[in-house]
Amino acid sequence: MITFRTCHGPPRIAAYWWKPYHISCARSFSTSSRVRSAAGTSNPNEYCRDLVRKHDYEGYLTSQFYPRKYQSGYYALRAFYIELSMIQDAVSQTTLGQARLVFWRDAIRDIFANKPPRHPIALSLYEATQKSHLAPYHFQRIIAAREEELHAQSHLTVESMTSHAESTASTFLYLLLSLLNLPSATLSHAASHLGVAQSFITLLRAFPFHASKGFMIIPAEITAKHGVNQQQVFTKGETSQALEDAVFEFATIANDHLITARDMFQETGGKVPQAAMPVFTSAIPVASTLRRLEAVNFNVYDPSLRVRDWKLPWHVWRSYHKRTF
Repeated sequence: MITFRTCHGPPRIAAYWWKPYHISCARSFSTSSRVRSAAGTSNPNEYCRDLVRKHDYEGYLTSQFYPRKYQSGYYALRAFYIELSMIQDAVSQTTLGQARLVFWRDAIRDIFANKPPRHPIALSLYEATQKSHLAPYHFQRIIAAREEELHAQSHLTVESMTSHAESTASTFLYLLLSLLNLPSATLSHAASHLGVAQSFITLLRAFPFHASKGFMIIPAEITAKHGVNQQQVFTKGETSQALEDAVFEFATIANDHLITARDMFQETGGKVPQAAMPVFTSAIPVASTLRRLEAVNFNVYDPSLRVRDWKLPWHVWRSYHKRTF
């Protein structure tokens, strides 16, 4: 399991020192809100489960570890998160994206007023709010962050991107903890850092796609520091020494957040409360991607990164039963 930190000496993995892969390089490490099928509104829980299965393999994989009584709520929350994350790529104009977000802002208000709209995700979310104490603030915070994303897809600083990750991925994890009725400052703090790591790694995995659309997902302060020629990245779609340096630094920040999340459980020997493990199994795909990036020397264009990790289900299962991530 990767445990490297940014430091003045060579990065360290587990109990051994990294060795460079190349002598010349010693770096180591939706569906529309207004159009839905009749089948969706007649069986909203099934609709949400199918949406997660279709669009979020890892989210569907970790869903199996949630207690049965919470699974429909999990699928509802995950489907809501997927729906909002897809808006940016699904619309051709900012105003269309804003219209969808207005729908969801009103839908959340109506859900908590016991008047859910006839939308499968909204209906399933309403059911979840009847079983668990889910704060409307968290939903609205995610919506607001997605609205900001419509206007500014790139970030100048790591601080700005971290703030956005906390408002999206971290806040989503807070909702999952609330779903399981697990109020805990320790769990929330760990989830905050895990969400940031998860958000950064998700962006790195999708780097080729975003670059092909002319968007640089690594903060400008990092790309400028390493002399990345963004126009060259957008037009050529290939790696370079400067880009790999930038990816390494960005991935290291993500890994630092993952380490901080683990450190929150030092008093229990790294063991996470069993009831909270369904939430923290989402850290396993993050750690897996970090290992795979290291293996290809942080070349985000390496074809092997587009192949699904066939060992991931076993790693998630082992993590859940060992209560570690």
